Amino acid sequence: MRLSPAVPVAAGIGSQALAAVASWSSLLLVVHGRVVPGWGVSAVLLVLSLVPRWALNRVVRPADAPGLTREQAGRAQRASVLLIVAALLGTVWGAVGDLVSGAAYHVLRPSGPGGCTVVVRETSFLVIGNGEAYAVGRTGLALAESGSWTVDDGYRPVEAGTYELDWTRDGGLLRISGTSTDPVLQGGSTDIDCGW
Repeated sequence: MRLSPAVPVAAGIGSQALAAVASWSSLLLVVHGRVVPGWGVSAVLLVLSLVPRWALNRVVRPADAPGLTREQAGRAQRASVLLIVAALLGTVWGAVGDLVSGAAYHVLRPSGPGGCTVVVRETSFLVIGNGEAYAVGRTGLALAESGSWTVDDGYRPVEAGTYELDWTRDGGLLRISGTSTDPVLQGGSTDIDCGW
């Protein structure tokens, strides 16, 4: 098989770039009802980024194709190291953030039209509770949050069941309620749209 040595380099750098983007984004993935946060997706992509490069390096033989110049190889190596560092930092930052804030992910039922699902991430730190809602379509992927809220005293409304989720043909509406002692300070109503 005659492949250019640039193929494994491009495959490795491309997948490392995806891992870096995933680690610093608000992305999340739902697989069989389980939520994988962006930092988890990034960790998997980072590990998987090494596989195609290793496999393609085994296919490409120096006798089959001319090698990369020393300058090209050096640039590719520097780019690869920067992307790996960026992905690792984003992954660690996200994992530590979830650990410190006690992040809990909830897949809300029922699903809406077209299989649109709401995923909520609730955190609390000191005396403030925060939440973000994500609209997850058929792909199981949410690229950004749909809305957020802040609640007093670290209260977690979804965990406590003080929320309402209503669906229409056009989308959904998630309403978050606090209590008399733990009111919603900001947000509390989020439109859910999976982009039908």
